[in-house]
Amino acid sequence: MSTAILPTYARADIAFVAGEGPWLEATDGRRFLDFASGVAVNVAGHAHPHLVAALTEQAQKLWHTSNLFRIPGQERLAERLTAATFADRVFFCNSGAEALEGAIKTARRYFHVSGQPERFRLITFTGAFHGRTLATIAAGGNAAHMEGFGPKMDGFDHVPFGDLQAVEAAIGPATAGILIEPVQGEGGINIPPAGFLKGLRALADRHGLLLLMDEVQTGMGRTGRLFAHEHFGVTPDIMAIAKGIGGGFPLGAFMATEEAAKGMTAGTHGSTFGGNPLGTAVGNAVLDLVLADGFLDEVSRKASLFRQAMAEVADDHPQVIAEVRGLGLLTGVRCADGVKNADLVAALREEEMLGVYAGSNVVRLLPPLNIDDADLVEAAKRLGRACARLAGGS
Repeated sequence: MSTAILPTYARADIAFVAGEGPWLEATDGRRFLDFASGVAVNVAGHAHPHLVAALTEQAQKLWHTSNLFRIPGQERLAERLTAATFADRVFFCNSGAEALEGAIKTARRYFHVSGQPERFRLITFTGAFHGRTLATIAAGGNAAHMEGFGPKMDGFDHVPFGDLQAVEAAIGPATAGILIEPVQGEGGINIPPAGFLKGLRALADRHGLLLLMDEVQTGMGRTGRLFAHEHFGVTPDIMAIAKGIGGGFPLGAFMATEEAAKGMTAGTHGSTFGGNPLGTAVGNAVLDLVLADGFLDEVSRKASLFRQAMAEVADDHPQVIAEVRGLGLLTGVRCADGVKNADLVAALREEEMLGVYAGSNVVRLLPPLNIDDADLVEAAKRLGRACARLAGGS
């Protein structure tokens, strides 16, 4: 098929024209159970009435003014986010990569205004993914993402995920902080060892470093808490968020304590579209849902139900599934030796279900957080049929 779009994606030959809840309708009339959710974006599913109403109402009033003026919806969203988290300050942008760029800049500026401009390096981890800008691909350290884009941006020191001794050994006079996903998403739904994040917090405090969290994929209730770091009893100094906060509308932010944000004064950072009236109207609507009484408890309950159903599928198909892992409704299916995750994603599509591949030969399953129990059970059935296809059972 001829197209003028730059061919940077290996796109599946499916186009969707409508969606409702966890279901998507393709141009050929097929209905797919969406366990990709736009890669952990559609936390309320498709066309949620509350989000549609918020966007429609705002669109009829005002779309854009720029950050040269106050934006009431942005101020309200910032107040609500800070009230629910460790942070005192929020900067809005449009994507996860922008949020990470802002977080990195905030850490560097902190030491600049503290009289230690030589401290600009961040310790990051193998298997990480922080975005596709020049800085964030350097932070992630994936050689395939950096190939052909010139010299790697300096300032990032990579250590093995989960190795506290390696982190301490990497700390030097130029170290400004530690940047980590509390659960690695793109890397394969990798959960840190017990005590690791607390150990990072202790190292940061002992050496006067900043702890930065990338909660772009794990935030906004995906793991059963508003943000994943809450599971581990650890508080960051700076945090990047995106994906779920917009529920499908492009919206991101970085958040920080008053102290960590002290270098980000007038003129140090900016965004034309970040936090505009449309985006923050939807962001506030998403918060209405996620912060409602009992919502996060329901995510955890549904996660337990789904994990049990998945475990039964894995027991029935050990030749296809080696492991099911995750936290909340952030689930990873690690394929058995000899089975490629891309093949399992393709088999799921044959069963009219969507998943997303990740590192470590894993398939991510990321349903909307408000999904019905019946659809979770149906997803497990479709996964079972997909496994049977790969095992030659159909």
